[in-house]
Amino acid sequence: SIRRNAERLSNLIEDILDVTRIESKKLKIEKSEFDLKEKINNVIKDLVVKDKNDRKQNIEFKSSFKEQIMVYADKIRIYQVISNLLKNALKFTPNGKITITLEKTERNNNKFIVIRIRDDGKGIDPQVLPILFKKFVTKSETGTGLGLYISKNIIEAHGGSIRGYNNPDGKGATFEFTLPLDENRNL
Repeated sequence: SIRRNAERLSNLIEDILDVTRIESKKLKIEKSEFDLKEKINNVIKDLVVKDKNDRKQNIEFKSSFKEQIMVYADKIRIYQVISNLLKNALKFTPNGKITITLEKTERNNNKFIVIRIRDDGKGIDPQVLPILFKKFVTKSETGTGLGLYISKNIIEAHGGSIRGYNNPDGKGATFEFTLPLDENRNL
């Protein structure tokens, strides 16, 4: 109990520091090349190990790419974004399915990788949807409402975009973000 609460406090402090860095325009992005598929698998593995609530975690990672997906980005910050989105999906999907997919897309002659996290949980509250990525916005009893705000700023600092929406079939929500692919740096 003490360890769990100490971790929560540490995470809260780190989130507040990130918000301060974002607002003072001092959020550091330290880019290096890494395999995005491996990073996603690491997040899944770490979250499954941490969950001690005996919940059935049904996380499926689908990638049509046989090869590695090398990206040039801040691997710690991208881990943070994926972890935050997956934790949210788990929180609002206690017994459902969560699917992570990767695809490449092109916009205005620029190539991007799209990371999509879809769940079949409660979905996004209609009151929250228009202000989803603002600070302190949450309908959760346990969240601070900082994770999506921080995630949005991290992705935008990489030149990508992020969005969240309720699934068209009325079951759950999807969050997706893009990261630019530089042909000289990435596959």
